[in-house]
Amino acid sequence: MAINNPYQAYQQNSVNTASPGELTLMLYNGCLKFINLAKVAIQEKNIPEKNTNLQKAQNIVNELMVTLNMDIEISKQMMTLYDFVRTKLIEGNVKDDIQALEEAEMIIREFRDTWKQVIQINRKHSYAQGGQA
Repeated sequence: MAINNPYQAYQQNSVNTASPGELTLMLYNGCLKFINLAKVAIQEKNIPEKNTNLQKAQNIVNELMVTLNMDIEISKQMMTLYDFVRTKLIEGNVKDDIQALEEAEMIIREFRDTWKQVIQINRKHSYAQGGQA
C-alpha cells in the first residue's frame, strides 16, 4: 500500500530504519505524548479523547513490559516501575486524575531521559572505536 502523505512516509521510514534503542526511545516519547494529550482532554472534559490516548499510553507500557529481559536483575526493578505507571494511567483514566497521570509521566520521562543518554554514550563509544551507531 502506497503512502501519499510525505509525513506518514517519513514516520514509517523512521520506524523501519531505527535501531532497537531508537525504537525504545520512540516508545517513551509516544507514551509521553499520549499522556499529555490525555491531560488536555481531561481539562476539556473530552472523555473519549482522554480514554483513547490513555489506552495508547497503556499499550506502550505493556509493550515495554513484554520486551524486558527478566534474566537481568534491573529488568525486575523496571517491571515494578512499569506496573506502577500502568496503574497510574488506569487510575488517571477512571478518576480523571491529572495528578496520577503526572506521576506516570514523571517516571516515563526519567526512563526516556536515561535511555537517551545511553544511546548518546553508545554512539560516542562506537564512533571512538571507528564504527557506526
